[in-house]
Amino acid sequence: MVDDRIFITGIGTGVGKTIVSAILTEKFKADYWKPIQSGDLDNSDTTNVKSLISNNTTVFHPEAIKLNQPYSPHKSAALDGIVIDENQIICPVTNNKLFIEGAGGLMVPINNKFLMIDLIKKLGVPVILVSSNYLGSINHTLLSIKMLNQYQIPLKGIIFNGVNDSYTTDFLLAYTGIKLLGHLPILKKIDKDSISKHSTYIIDDL
Repeated sequence: MVDDRIFITGIGTGVGKTIVSAILTEKFKADYWKPIQSGDLDNSDTTNVKSLISNNTTVFHPEAIKLNQPYSPHKSAALDGIVIDENQIICPVTNNKLFIEGAGGLMVPINNKFLMIDLIKKLGVPVILVSSNYLGSINHTLLSIKMLNQYQIPLKGIIFNGVNDSYTTDFLLAYTGIKLLGHLPILKKIDKDSISKHSTYIIDDL
């Protein structure tokens, strides 16, 4: 196995992690893994990303945990009558680049003592942070970066998704020194062609 695994996390829920994951997976013909799927099992993130990939190389690894309710994992698990054991979440073995998509942001609870950021640390993988410009996003982005630094988790860079605001992006890049990996515009249509086309918005060297 090559140690070419990258965790895709966001500054919060709904910032576009799944679209970014699909674009990265297609661009690099990488494997994809969603460790925890919380809710919408018939229309999961793995299913959605798979429907957007054109290459024949990508392997979609099965989720370690599947939960029926669309809440944070600890709540969804409780409603399903279980407690998630983080030791059940084992990274799949592959010789390909692997993108790992998280659920929600870094501080999402997996159980009462284990957060998403703890899972990233346990897996021993670097992170790509997905951000989106909205009122409060600077605060959320800086807090996310601060937590990654506190946990000594390597941050490969940031991808902005959606409407550009140069005041926000310029400040964040200058203040943090974080590497800009790409800025994706709003996708008017989400299909295989648009995913492939927008892969050019991501730098070639991760």
